[in-house]
Amino acid sequence: MSKQSQNIRVRFAPSPTGPLHIGGVRTALYNFLYARKNGGSFILRIEDTDQKRFVEGAEKYIRDTLKWCGIEPDEGPGFGGAHGPYKQSDRKDIYRSYIEKLLDSGHAYYAFDTAEELDEMRSQMKSQGIKSPTYNSITRSYMKNSLTLPKDDVNRLIQNNFPYTVRIKMPRNLEIKFEDQIRGWVSVDSNNVDDKVIAKSDGMPTYHLANVVDDYLMSISHVIRGEEWLPSAPLHVYLYECLGWKQSIPQFAHLPLILKPDGNGKLSKRDGDKLGFPVFPLDWHTNQGEKFSGFRERGFLPEPFLNMLAFLGWNPGTDKEVFSLTELVSDFKLSRVGKSGAKFDFKKTIWFNQQHIRKKTDLELFDFLIKQDDNLLNTHSKDYILSVIRLIKDRLNFESDMIKEGECFFSENFKIDSAAVQKKWNKEITPHILLIQKEIVNLSSFNEDDIRTGFTNYIEENKLSFGKVMPMLRIAITGKMAGPSLFETIELIGKEKFESRIIRIVNEIENGKNNS
Repeated sequence: MSKQSQNIRVRFAPSPTGPLHIGGVRTALYNFLYARKNGGSFILRIEDTDQKRFVEGAEKYIRDTLKWCGIEPDEGPGFGGAHGPYKQSDRKDIYRSYIEKLLDSGHAYYAFDTAEELDEMRSQMKSQGIKSPTYNSITRSYMKNSLTLPKDDVNRLIQNNFPYTVRIKMPRNLEIKFEDQIRGWVSVDSNNVDDKVIAKSDGMPTYHLANVVDDYLMSISHVIRGEEWLPSAPLHVYLYECLGWKQSIPQFAHLPLILKPDGNGKLSKRDGDKLGFPVFPLDWHTNQGEKFSGFRERGFLPEPFLNMLAFLGWNPGTDKEVFSLTELVSDFKLSRVGKSGAKFDFKKTIWFNQQHIRKKTDLELFDFLIKQDDNLLNTHSKDYILSVIRLIKDRLNFESDMIKEGECFFSENFKIDSAAVQKKWNKEITPHILLIQKEIVNLSSFNEDDIRTGFTNYIEENKLSFGKVMPMLRIAITGKMAGPSLFETIELIGKEKFESRIIRIVNEIENGKNNS
């Protein structure tokens, strides 16, 4: 079957060794988008061959993350599918036959070297000026393995349960080539690839073998994964050939790194709270009592979170930046993913959240607000609350900001910003504020346009500065220097509250009794 005609099947294969970093979520997202764009299947596979690093709760965290993001798989643990089991620890018996096949064909060998012997080998190589000593086609010739030991000794060691690993036997002077969908053709000399362990002493395969066997048995057509796996790709291509699966080698796409905001190095799991932003999708609590904050708990919505991640390496080729998940599926192409690392920008992430909130309906935001404070409907009408939402909507970074931004609309007991008072309040202009209040209260029509006209006429007739009076009037109405349209705000709170609020707050400020 040609690659063009085969079914598209991609997989996200995280290890449950801790919380899922945003780099892992981006990998899952790109796999999901590629599958949906091409009518294929998105598979979750848990790669837990490294039982020593297994962390309780990590697998559930992975599934919870995908669910929150809205990119749940078609197959995987808890999702079913015809290619299970989808946890490598449940597939141990499957791998054994392929390990035997590699041993029988001479593509792999038993290695009986102890940890001390391996350390001694590395020390000797370093003393000879070799900076990165490896177990390879040269060093294996003088180590303790089935290539150097007599067959009887090998059998005896195995029968006596002497600890061993199984290593791939990399040939010399072989060019290993494959085409990467992002980086083009990659060519590696086999002399530069070491004899990786493919089965550990506990009988479990390493990532390298399990990865290849599982991808083959699960009919994976495209391997879309992080750049850190690019050095391993030649070994994986060679394993496919050794197992007689050359025609089934998937197409590879190695994604660029996500970098720190300054571009200086890869964004790590420890960088987030240290730099003041989350790097995990959801909160994570360690067994040692540590807590790492997540995007969800910080108020981010799933769709702008994914929108942000999509742009960390991909671009649509247009000026459009705000995408729904459906739009991302429609526009996503691997050919638009770049090679260079992408800098994480937390301010831009907030911007994405802001833009997606603006796309929400007023009723959607109303439902969220009432869940936060169901007492509002006891004191205000639904129409009034919706009017407030329309007015403050463009000022929201997070849905939870509605409580803060709407404070002066829903309560007369709002806080007055003392810093704003100190910076903008001018006692010489206070009498004018009170006169402006009377001017506006006496208007025959209390609407935004007439309020603006009345204010403007007073300012011009009295030769006052807009820049000095406007902030003071806003502070007297809202307690803050910034906010939505002041004249719309005055119209919405109504004549009665406008009049009483001006008198009360001006008196509090003038007498130094404001409740900041």
